[in-house]
Amino acid sequence: MANKRYRVALLFPSESAQRHSIDLENTRLAKIAAALRGVGIEVEGAPFANELVEEVRAQLLRVDGVLVWVNPLEQDRDRSILDALLEDVARAGIFVSAHPEVIRKMGTKEVLYRTRFMSWGCDTRLYRTMQVLSEELPRSLAEGAPRVLKLNRGQSGSGVWKVEVATTVVDGLLVLTPDTHVRIRHAKRGSAEEKISLGEFLQRCEPYFNSNGPIIDQVYQPRLTDGMVRCYLIGDRVAGFGEQLVNALYPIEPDADNGTPPEPGPRLYYPPTRSDFQPMKGKLENEWVAELCQTLSIDAARLPVIWDADLLYGPKDTAGADTYVLCEINVSSVYPFPDDALAPLAAATLARLKARR
Repeated sequence: MANKRYRVALLFPSESAQRHSIDLENTRLAKIAAALRGVGIEVEGAPFANELVEEVRAQLLRVDGVLVWVNPLEQDRDRSILDALLEDVARAGIFVSAHPEVIRKMGTKEVLYRTRFMSWGCDTRLYRTMQVLSEELPRSLAEGAPRVLKLNRGQSGSGVWKVEVATTVVDGLLVLTPDTHVRIRHAKRGSAEEKISLGEFLQRCEPYFNSNGPIIDQVYQPRLTDGMVRCYLIGDRVAGFGEQLVNALYPIEPDADNGTPPEPGPRLYYPPTRSDFQPMKGKLENEWVAELCQTLSIDAARLPVIWDADLLYGPKDTAGADTYVLCEINVSSVYPFPDDALAPLAAATLARLKARR
């Protein structure tokens, strides 16, 4: 067993007609495949489509592990068929990362609510039904600060809204009604700011509860304009960083055309040694990941081989140092990421495979 050659499948979405013609070396996962081969793991591609679930099942039952890159909402489909397949495969003894159960615990926006008491948390509320949203959001907005509402599952800004009262709130005394005007902006690229009634905005939210509820409500972070840091982790260790000006919900400049924010800037990638990010790295490795696992009842050994935590800058502390606020955790399809993470990803995968003997 000491010289066992492990085989791992890299699973990614495809059209069913293309499954047998896709060359893994021509996909975005080629570098990952090369890193895995570098530690002695045999690698094969596993293009997935719902229509081919049984064919993919037969393939996965022949390997030792499967690493998955499929968004929660892929080409207007959810992951229900895939998740059921992966759970079956895992029960058969195959290593799966990220496991659907882990994704449900840490890869949805509800994690923001469940970890709100951690030092990366902020004023965060959760609305499980349309009735609760209709009753509680007006009270939240009446406190005066803009709010950011987030659909539990989504991507690329879909289902993320900045909402604020269009009337000045003095001493938190404003009582909101369905006729109260609010300013809203969808985080989806190219969306313009609108001024509509609160009642109309609530009606727009109603369909979300049909499939993707609950809705999370976080207080808006004024330092959004300082950028967002994406921390890439291999298990419980930081393996690199990304930095980006995510300006979809920036304050609108008075002279902006149609209230539409500018295009987002590029994401720049850095190794885990970047000096000014070391306090953030230390918080993650020495505090936050352990607290996350404890809060969500996740064994650290089951953390995804690669995942990321998006952090915004919170208010400065009394000593003038930065604080950080969790914006999102991504688990389902973390790519691209810094090349610095490739070798740790391969080493972690090999270690997980060996641990399952």
